Amino acid sequence: MPKIDRLNGCSDWIDLSVVERERTPRQLLELGIRLHLAGLSLSNTVRELEKFGVKRSRKAVYEWVHKCDLQPEDDAKPNHVALDETVIQLDEHRYWLYTAVDPETNKILHIRLHSTTTTALTERFLQELTEKHALDDTVFLVDGATHLQTALRRSGLRFRYEKHENRNASERVFREIKRRTSSFSNCFSHAKPSTAESWL
Repeated sequence: MPKIDRLNGCSDWIDLSVVERERTPRQLLELGIRLHLAGLSLSNTVRELEKFGVKRSRKAVYEWVHKCDLQPEDDAKPNHVALDETVIQLDEHRYWLYTAVDPETNKILHIRLHSTTTTALTERFLQELTEKHALDDTVFLVDGATHLQTALRRSGLRFRYEKHENRNASERVFREIKRRTSSFSNCFSHAKPSTAESWL
């Protein structure tokens, strides 16, 4: 079912019998499920429900969708996520490309372009990543970059240093991103960073 169609019509296809004990009114439960299935992040779904006076955690919304067996296909819940950053060139300027990859599928989970690299920006990247995907039980795989490890520690996320094994598949993805950004830089001179990020 296309994402936008999940907002239209009746909700008969949502089986709420598995969440009967939930204290959230049925209509708002359905609304929360439909909003998330239509592509709204867990955090934004929570904010929408708060407009109706219902305060629920991101995990609660995720559990509603999960229990109803309606988890969106593109909403990943990987056991491991490889994190990395690489420098790319846009005209004469350097930018840092933050990337999170599921090493089992090589799927890019989140990507962000910044004009500098700091622990605070890394923490923001991690916040955006965890808002998009359910990563409570995920172990993040990182290289020796201390600011990545510091940001993960401050965010309360589990990680381990890994130079080989699961990171190998992810390194191929990172290399391909770098190859393509190199082509992008050569073909799209005077591109704004926001344009580059959209292209990525």
